[in-house]
Amino acid sequence: MRETAPNSATVIQDSTPANQQRRSTITRIALLVVGDALSFLVFATVGRDTHSEAAGITALGRTIWTAFPFALGWFIVSPWLGAFARKHTGTVGKMLFRTEIAWVCAWPVALVLRFWLSADHKMPLSFAIVILLANALFLGLWRSTFAYITRTKS
Repeated sequence: MRETAPNSATVIQDSTPANQQRRSTITRIALLVVGDALSFLVFATVGRDTHSEAAGITALGRTIWTAFPFALGWFIVSPWLGAFARKHTGTVGKMLFRTEIAWVCAWPVALVLRFWLSADHKMPLSFAIVILLANALFLGLWRSTFAYITRTKS
């Protein structure tokens, strides 16, 4: 009589197409989240450097704090607008469109969070426009590249 390992049913169950697809979706979303966070860190690094503020590895904590309200606004708003859904982001065109729409909607939330969390409560219109355009560029480049590399036929 042949005995099976106690976990063999789990292994078989985990290899079903539905579970593979779920793992694929979770991995895809995790990669997007990490890339988005890095995109905001790049934005903050460039911004801090442009303003002659510490921006290198020695200022990582300050750079993270600079990026935080913008990333937080993005992560609060963008999932509700389909920025992580494969059906809205499966091709470069869909990804770019959904990313930019989601960022335009997240932008005011990010500005309010930045105003609320910052000791410097000055927010000139030019600053707000730079935030809008720079993050649209960084997110758009990152997410379009991701969509190109992982493109699906949809």
